[in-house]
Amino acid sequence: MPSPAPQPVAQLAVPRRTGRVRAVAAVASIALSVALAATGCTVGGPQHSDGTMPSSAATADTARVSSAPLETTTTSSTSNTIPVYWLGHSGSDVFLYREFMTDNVKDDPIVAALETMMSMRPLDPDYFTVWKKPSRLGASISAQNVITVDISSDAFSSNVDQGIAERSVDQLVYTATAAAAMAGLIDPTQSVQVSILVDGHTGYSAFGKVDLDRPLARDPRYIAPIWIIDPANGASLKAPVKVSGQAVSITGTLQWQLLAVANGTAGRIVSSGTVTIGGGANQLGAFSFSLMPAPGSYELRVFTVDPSAPTISAGVDSKAITVN
Repeated sequence: MPSPAPQPVAQLAVPRRTGRVRAVAAVASIALSVALAATGCTVGGPQHSDGTMPSSAATADTARVSSAPLETTTTSSTSNTIPVYWLGHSGSDVFLYREFMTDNVKDDPIVAALETMMSMRPLDPDYFTVWKKPSRLGASISAQNVITVDISSDAFSSNVDQGIAERSVDQLVYTATAAAAMAGLIDPTQSVQVSILVDGHTGYSAFGKVDLDRPLARDPRYIAPIWIIDPANGASLKAPVKVSGQAVSITGTLQWQLLAVANGTAGRIVSSGTVTIGGGANQLGAFSFSLMPAPGSYELRVFTVDPSAPTISAGVDSKAITVN
């Protein structure tokens, strides 16, 4: 018996926006806390090439992650936002990080999230995207929980290597599934896949590197090993500052630092500590802690230290925040 026809969610031309993609990325492995305090560090760190993977790329931490849980309808407490995944450099690898972006266009949520991913800037300058704004973008969902995205070929015009191409395709898969899940458009108890058509056809080679010849699911290898979910980069807050995120490490614990920022440079460590990951050692889980800083500008960093290399901080995620 033939499968039921997909039910259209949206098929429309993408409205023009003036924003351009901000292709800026930076987060490198940092030295020990004392070294940072002594030398100072520019907020965001050194820049990387967005089109190529680091030559020493490795995914030791996230290789321990066996699944990539979907968002839920309550993942964001703000109604006018959409989930968008970006790429971000961390140490010697590139991972996926999610932000909640304001939905000003009120399109179908899947189309709106993908269009934002391909044409807007991340809130965090450590994140980036290599997608280009498409001239056409549509989406539909079948009764079998398969999201079909139909996109024009001009979205793939960036020149990238194999590793960035693979992660960018998964960036689309994560964003489409997150938007559908948060909008309640898919059955969260069933597996969800994304089929990518280009100009209405299957089998296209994304960025000339990845064949789009079958439905795709989230690849857990690309989840960021440490990810500060709240506060968002650039947030203006009042104390106490509540920090939350998700992470995986071989010890089940993380290190954190709060550094004072002056003239765009992070220098003196104001406070530091450790926090336990809810899932334990080698398990992706949530973490949270609170800070009571004085008013000022800060850079918040969360990272892990491998006992076999205690002078190296790995998996660093950072956020610039202001405390009022």
